[in-house]
Amino acid sequence: MKRGGEPFRATFRCAEGCDYRAELFEAVYRCPTCQGLLEVEHDLEALARRPATEWKALFDARFRAGPWPLGSGVWGKKEWVYPQLALENVVSMYEGGSPLLRLDRYAREIGLGEVWLKECGVTHTGSFKDLGMTVLVSAVKEMRARGVRVDAVVCASTGDTSAALAAYCAAAGLPSVVLLPRGKISIAQLVQPISNGALVLELDTDFDGCMRVVQELSRTPGIYLANSMNSLRIEGQKTLSIELAQQLGWEAPDWIVIPGGNLGNASAVGRGWVMMKELGLVSRLPRLVVAQAENANPLYRAVAAAGGRPSATLGVEPVAARPTLASAIQIGAPVSARRALRALEALDGVVEQASEQELADAAARADRAGAFTCPHTGVALAALEKLVGRGAIGRNERVVVISTAHGLKFSDFKVGYHARTLPGVDARLVNPSVRVEAELPAVRRAISERFGRTT
Repeated sequence: MKRGGEPFRATFRCAEGCDYRAELFEAVYRCPTCQGLLEVEHDLEALARRPATEWKALFDARFRAGPWPLGSGVWGKKEWVYPQLALENVVSMYEGGSPLLRLDRYAREIGLGEVWLKECGVTHTGSFKDLGMTVLVSAVKEMRARGVRVDAVVCASTGDTSAALAAYCAAAGLPSVVLLPRGKISIAQLVQPISNGALVLELDTDFDGCMRVVQELSRTPGIYLANSMNSLRIEGQKTLSIELAQQLGWEAPDWIVIPGGNLGNASAVGRGWVMMKELGLVSRLPRLVVAQAENANPLYRAVAAAGGRPSATLGVEPVAARPTLASAIQIGAPVSARRALRALEALDGVVEQASEQELADAAARADRAGAFTCPHTGVALAALEKLVGRGAIGRNERVVVISTAHGLKFSDFKVGYHARTLPGVDARLVNPSVRVEAELPAVRRAISERFGRTT
């Protein structure tokens, strides 16, 4: 089998500093010595032999235009993701390449000069998770080609991960199994893996309970774990940072704000920026904000108890996550907490939280400026508004908010807000529809009442 011939290489290594190493085609997730998570280690010395200007030119030339599958926002950076993977084993849905929208009206309303929304929900299954799942499922195809036994790929999910896993496994012809907390995800998220042929198991527990079961299940021979504790997912998700730099002319914004649940996404964003800085593609790092829902905030609590200063040495105690409108981040025991703390430390980051009222109003405010935000993006926006209000983020600083999923996956949240039926939320920016008679005078009257006199 042809292996591509690039002079680059990546392997697993223990993230906690042990000497443990493994090949990327091995079914391993933790260090056997210390039980720490693994991360993908690239040969930066080899990558640095190609000048930064050439890396930029290569990535720009491939972006949404290269030969299949290199036009993908992920696989266009293949050398930085999984260099040894055979191209014939790539499973791609042309992920990435999501819009970067400038929200000028929203920025003015909250007192900033420049706010951008990176719409990661405008991708195949409607969420950020596609960026990591294309790498993981491609890696499974590579494993099978090398004779490694994989009978099924399994994940625990609050919705978006299961949708991505099911879609990419369906494309690859691989069996997939998803464990979901019964009654705690949206109908749209539930129906996606069902439609793509996954074995969908609804458990009478929350996400943390599903995660406990799936970790035990992953010890079964032939079962491969697809959650973000598998660092192949992180490698795909880190391309978001590279793509964002491309869209900003290879410059870093001042701040990046991202919602955090299991916290693999925060880790991935940090890894991408640090790698670009080390290889000279950007001259500085942005600051990172991880935003958590107040009802599921173990990282926020840990950092607040330490005086607001994130450190990789902090312990993050699990909490009992309470119901939140931001259901995909209703996670009390985040697997990637240590990874996220390393990213926050490297990017001089902060952690903020948002109440149900704050996240719902922030989402509605951004929608009034032309967006269509999911509740998790609402958490990030609310955190941004609080930091601006405190003066932590200055008016002239450039901010990018990561929108992790498409608002259409959470239509009940949207309808509930404008119908004033969301529990515990006094919707302040409602825009209910108006029922009128099918007569011209009635329509004119309704328009006049809203906008003033018409002629």
